Amino acid sequence: MASGVFFRTRKYFRKKDNARMLLLLVPGLVVIGMFTLYPIIKMFVMSFFDWKIGYNQVSPFVGIKNYLAVFSDPIAGMALVNTMFYAVVTVPVQMISGLLVALLINGIRKFSVTFRLLYYLPVVTSWVVVALLFRYIFNNEGLLNFFLTDVLKWIPEPIGWLSTRWPAMTAATLLGIWKGIGWNMVIFLAALQAVPEEYYEAASIDGAGPVQEFFYITLPNIKGTILFCTVMLTIGAFNTYTPITVITGGNPAHQTDVVLTWMYYQTFTSLKVGYAGALSFIVAAIVAVIAVILFKVLRPEKEMESR
Repeated sequence: MASGVFFRTRKYFRKKDNARMLLLLVPGLVVIGMFTLYPIIKMFVMSFFDWKIGYNQVSPFVGIKNYLAVFSDPIAGMALVNTMFYAVVTVPVQMISGLLVALLINGIRKFSVTFRLLYYLPVVTSWVVVALLFRYIFNNEGLLNFFLTDVLKWIPEPIGWLSTRWPAMTAATLLGIWKGIGWNMVIFLAALQAVPEEYYEAASIDGAGPVQEFFYITLPNIKGTILFCTVMLTIGAFNTYTPITVITGGNPAHQTDVVLTWMYYQTFTSLKVGYAGALSFIVAAIVAVIAVILFKVLRPEKEMESR
């Protein structure tokens, strides 16, 4: 009798706790629904219309015309190539540099906190401020041309770094690399400190050197972190906007536009909202495919063995 009352009381409180948890989740779910899910669904619907901005404006249904317009637009293709260039260069260089810095900091005892702070400072600085700084460095009358022409006297005239496509993209790429090394350093440093010291002690007893320890102990144990950084940095590279807007503004003639700046231009300058919606979902599909491939290739060995 007493046990039956106990179990009924326990079941009652469990239901009550579940109801409380659901009530606590409601505000977060409402915010996610209003500011994340609804805009995504709305943008997907708008991508099939020639969407007009304004009160009482009629937006005719055009089907997949906006998607076909994106695929046939040479500037959209150029913007996608620029974005891929930015991602292919910045992602591996940031990761390799961040891992190297993490290895060096993890191996020292004194001033490790100071070095962490110095390398992480670029991460917390404003994108706009550092982009303006890089624009000043690479400007025709900027710091780089001053050193090359007046100080070192290597070239007779200033070089227009920001007036042609690939030098301008290189400037934006260098900014992305410089600003992202500290973030990778923090992530990799946490992963390195989670590797058990017993592995290195056993390897040193067996006569393994630093290079062998790195390839046979360190890398296999941080493979999950490498996957995480690769996916997050790839998504971030496809979302790059501020460096291009501030440094080049897409010039000359949209040659340095990336997908996000071209999407912004189509939305707020050309008022082609349906086109911008189609472009956003095409880019999202590309990023999703890349993420799936990365998960297949870089999946940790322990997870693969468990499956």
